[in-house]
Amino acid sequence: MACVSGTETAQFSAVVVVGLLVFFYGGTFLISTRIGKKDENADGYMTGGNNIGFGISAASMTATWIWAASMYASATSGYTYGISGPIHYGLWGALMILFIYPFGKRIRSVAPKAHTLAEVMYARHGRSSQLMLAGSNIVGSLISLMSNFIAGGVLISLLSPFNFTQGVFAVAAGVLLYTLWSGFRASVLTDFVQVVAMLGAVAVIVPFIFFAAGFPAAFETGAENLTPQQGSFFSSEAFMGQGAPYIAAVLAYAIGNQTIAQRLFAVRQNLIKPTFVTATVGYGAMVIGVGMLGVLALYLGFEPTGGDMNNLIPEMASTYLPPVLLALFFIMIIGALSSTADSDLAALSSIMMADVYGQNVAGAKKANPRTMLLVGRVTMVVATAAAVAFASLQLSILDLLVFVGALWGALVFPVLASFYWEKVTNRAFTVSVLAALAVFLPVRFAWIPVDGVFGIVVDVLSVLGIGVVLGLMVFGFFGTRAAKTVGVLAVVISAPFAIGSLHEYATLCGSLVAYSVSTVICWAMSVRRRDGFDFALIAQRTGDFDDGAATGPVATGATGDGVPHQAGGTGSDDTPEPATTH
Repeated sequence: MACVSGTETAQFSAVVVVGLLVFFYGGTFLISTRIGKKDENADGYMTGGNNIGFGISAASMTATWIWAASMYASATSGYTYGISGPIHYGLWGALMILFIYPFGKRIRSVAPKAHTLAEVMYARHGRSSQLMLAGSNIVGSLISLMSNFIAGGVLISLLSPFNFTQGVFAVAAGVLLYTLWSGFRASVLTDFVQVVAMLGAVAVIVPFIFFAAGFPAAFETGAENLTPQQGSFFSSEAFMGQGAPYIAAVLAYAIGNQTIAQRLFAVRQNLIKPTFVTATVGYGAMVIGVGMLGVLALYLGFEPTGGDMNNLIPEMASTYLPPVLLALFFIMIIGALSSTADSDLAALSSIMMADVYGQNVAGAKKANPRTMLLVGRVTMVVATAAAVAFASLQLSILDLLVFVGALWGALVFPVLASFYWEKVTNRAFTVSVLAALAVFLPVRFAWIPVDGVFGIVVDVLSVLGIGVVLGLMVFGFFGTRAAKTVGVLAVVISAPFAIGSLHEYATLCGSLVAYSVSTVICWAMSVRRRDGFDFALIAQRTGDFDDGAATGPVATGATGDGVPHQAGGTGSDDTPEPATTH
């Protein structure tokens, strides 16, 4: 076990760890049983009835965005890049929550009763777009679930006699225990308790570790452990290696992630803005604060066991915290990872319920709400088992986060354009996303040497990606004209500096080319279309599955792209009409 200045790390006994786990997961399970219903409602299981209030929604959004991986990755960024690392991680992540709300207001206005973004893509385009978005979310949520189980396994193995595998099983069983019964409602209500506990713990634990480690003297005596880049608040290495890739990745997380979309569809429509603004502040304060522990470790010359960055925070805590605060730290991390893991399970269950079973297996007209509930609960069990199996790989959490964000970058423009631009077609959506992925993978993993002509091509596409990312950020708040102006200026200003050298940053380029390729192709394939889509149809084609007298959503014909739609929560059985195509 690691030590600093002769201070050995502390551990709990098996009895204490079991007691803490029983206290935390037993309490959350009791909360979930109090909100569960004997005759469960499929729509409530997925979105809580689209009517959740401000306090619960803001806490749930904060807790979902703050996960153990966020804390671990922020500290890793601080340890790797120095004093600006946690800022680049936490600040941009916080701002991305803020950037969600203008897009979220538009999404809810055209699909007020939807359950998943993929379900809306089915109503807007058709099956291929729906399944692409649903499939990306299944992959992303499984990776997220695995990351949180890894964090839990590392924590328990470092602070107790239990090994990593036993820790993973304990966390997985605890999360599944309370989420399985009431689905999304269990997730959001337990999030409220968890985020209050996390905020309180961070406010106490982070300052205590700093002073226990000799702050502020440690920052004077340990300055020699830093490189000039690590010691600079305006480090170009930190920006290019962490800040810039994370700006692009988190925007993609915000738009493509079902855990975020689920809360968007659940909160009362008039509370979207205050919910996401509050979550922005909560996330930034907590994640930057915990990330500073990585900076402290860098100054102290602290080396995590085996060089594994996943060990950094648990070992810092076990080295400097007394038993009572170490127990509080344990609960904080367990709460952080559980709040996101239950969100991933709820997201996966809603995708399988609404998108796979509700639309593609049973069909909208024949979907049985009771069967949907069974599908959702079975999905949670299977997803938990799969994530436990994958967690044994113990992959880098920070790398996983950036990879998934970049992967979703291929979807951002086609998804957003589908809510604003009536000319986007199903074919344009599908081709642009597949082409972006085809370019992203070889660039991200250096399957093809990025020197010479190919390097210049990657640089040009990346520069276009910079314009797309900044343009989309501005578009949500200020509209099309401002977005075009900022996008063009970003390309013109960055091109002289980026072309010829940007391809050296594979992580950043992979994300940027995914944005640029999907944007250019989607626009080129859609701009010449003469007829447009009627956005009012989306609200008609999405709605409640479990609607009292109705046994499920009802197919009522098709227009536009020939997509059948379900009842919009009216409980009526409309007569199906033959589908039409262009």
